[in-house]
Amino acid sequence: MGGPGREADARQHRRSLSRALGRRDVRQRGPRRAADGADLRRDVPVRRARRRAYRRLVAPDAGTVTDPRREALDRLGLALSRIEACREFAALVPEVRTNFAFALPGAAGPGDVAAIDGRLTVVGGLPRAAGPLRFGASDHLARRVIELRRHDPAIACALNFRWHERILRFVEAWAEGRGLELGTLDRAEEPVSLIGEDRASMPWKVDRLVAACGGRVPPVFYEGRGWGKEPLFLLVGADPLTVADRAVDIARRYHTWSG
Repeated sequence: MGGPGREADARQHRRSLSRALGRRDVRQRGPRRAADGADLRRDVPVRRARRRAYRRLVAPDAGTVTDPRREALDRLGLALSRIEACREFAALVPEVRTNFAFALPGAAGPGDVAAIDGRLTVVGGLPRAAGPLRFGASDHLARRVIELRRHDPAIACALNFRWHERILRFVEAWAEGRGLELGTLDRAEEPVSLIGEDRASMPWKVDRLVAACGGRVPPVFYEGRGWGKEPLFLLVGADPLTVADRAVDIARRYHTWSG
């Protein structure tokens, strides 16, 4: 006969075996089936709450809303890939970096405009997007596109690049050779009341630019130096692929230009 110690060992062995079998049962049948009916019933409100939260997250982008946004991101992504494949464009990335914005039809604010999150910078001598494309990633350039669209509904995208006196001379010749109008905006003429005011100058800048171009939105233009502002070129258009191709053409031709 065994003593108390042997009986205690046997009980411990049975408990260990029972726990092991229980774990195997959970693995084989899944945690939901391994639980008893009461536990499953307690889980129902949790599962329903999760489904409601999921529906709240996906509903704004569901159905017809998802398709235009997905298509816009895909189109902008294809255009961006052409920029990133152009090593020469690295020389045209300004101090504030480059962004590339594409607005949905009827865009009412930056949330309806896709752009590069973190802008486009230079990595290892190559132009590279710092982050993914997403709606709401740009504020300034997005508002520019929306404001330009007031004067020309066909405008949907814009890309900024570096300004320099030598680049200006090249772009003047490039635009003339293609029959494209080159616009200019003198930031020195900006009203004092707008200087330093957040978001206040965009309508003035666009109105001034369009007025100087006879009521038209030029496909390429530049802003001169302003208070605390870097001068920049901008390419605008209806399709990001067209804008990207023009940017690549400028970059590659400027790289070999001897003027």
